[in-house]
Amino acid sequence: MNRLSSLTSLPEGVSVPTFDRKALKPGIVHIGLGAFHRAHQAVYTQKALEQTFGPWGIVAVNLRSPDPVQALAEQDGLYSIITRSAAGDTAEVIGATVDWLCAAERGEDVVSYLANADIRIVTLTVSEKAYGLDPVTGRLDLKHPSIAADIANPRAPVGAIGFLVEGLARRREKGLSPFTVLCCDNLPSNGHVVRRLVLDMADRRDPELARWIAEEGKFPCSMVDRIVPAATDDTRERAARLLGVEDRLALETEPFLQWVIEDDFVSGRPRWEAAGAVFAQSVEPYENMKLRLLNGSHTLIAHLGILHDLEFVRDVMAVPEFVATVERHMQAAAATLDPVAGIDLPFYRQQLLERFANPTIAHRNEQIAMDTSQKLPQRILSAAVETLEAGGDAAEFAYVAALWIASIHKRGDLNDPRRDEILAAAKVVDATDPSATFFAVEGLFPPELVQNRGWRDLVNRELVILSA
Repeated sequence: MNRLSSLTSLPEGVSVPTFDRKALKPGIVHIGLGAFHRAHQAVYTQKALEQTFGPWGIVAVNLRSPDPVQALAEQDGLYSIITRSAAGDTAEVIGATVDWLCAAERGEDVVSYLANADIRIVTLTVSEKAYGLDPVTGRLDLKHPSIAADIANPRAPVGAIGFLVEGLARRREKGLSPFTVLCCDNLPSNGHVVRRLVLDMADRRDPELARWIAEEGKFPCSMVDRIVPAATDDTRERAARLLGVEDRLALETEPFLQWVIEDDFVSGRPRWEAAGAVFAQSVEPYENMKLRLLNGSHTLIAHLGILHDLEFVRDVMAVPEFVATVERHMQAAAATLDPVAGIDLPFYRQQLLERFANPTIAHRNEQIAMDTSQKLPQRILSAAVETLEAGGDAAEFAYVAALWIASIHKRGDLNDPRRDEILAAAKVVDATDPSATFFAVEGLFPPELVQNRGWRDLVNRELVILSA
């Protein structure tokens, strides 16, 4: 079967870009060529270009693996998105990308793009752990491999923050304006976090560079939402049936799509609002809503599924008892939220339940459970702290913490950047205080929870029940 590399000869009903791809010029560097970006920011950018064409082609950069870069090159920057629901499947070909690079192999070429005046925005989806954020200090984790490497050798970066700083340094040397840095990862106040990390690294290199970035640079916050499972052979087979050609980069996703962005850019941006993006003065209310209701519930569902040998989110949501558990969690999380402009929270919660239960979306619980130590603080633990400060017991959040610990005991392993510390904690179990070794791991839980004996007892109570 031929591979997707052209927009010709595709079946009727397959959506394709309506603009002239040959006329598209680079304007955005995206770091993190994963499934989420391809089914989210790239889709928004294509739809924006179809409404108002401009120099906003995407240069797709993957930091480590060359595999998606090679596949994209072989397909001339094209790939398909299969949107799945009970109403049926639809296929859309995305072609907003104009170049593709693996930073591990072509790091200097990546920096050259970042230093080019044509590049005005850098977007990122590299996952929480890739930023090198120290959870205790909130600044750079100097023990993080890419952070240490980029401080030692800043002219040849290997990590996301190092590439941003080196690109900005070269722009300053050339007398150019900075690019706007738009983080699209699930970090609270993500723009502020990335700005702090960039300034921290820049200041270690040259305080004047840090001052220039602080004064001239822009780091808007954003909130992104779409469920995008990892692709499987079934995904690729389904795409082949719909397209009539092979697509190694095909993805399946849900119809729901959301992007809320702080409108604070150095030198322009695509008309993403024409594609449905929402621009707001403050993203924080939307961000907290999504982190605590969607992402927090996902973490709950994932570990609940692991404990009960259920592979997919939809499997968990097929059990009425577990649906009730998710609903209770959402109710507790919603009580910690401020009003969100334009959002009916009860309706939003009902939407989430329906999205989680979508029978056509095969979202693996193991995929969601990856890197939980990096996700708990913003999804679960911050809500627990606020609930306790308001006089509540935060029992629903204690249940999720206990679920996570119980799932580690069940599997005896985990995919997490703090794997060794966590597994060491799991080896020592005190029957009178079974969570004690986890609370003793520095920075794993915030001090407000470590020091709250009552909340820890709630975690222990749930842990004993779950482990029975």
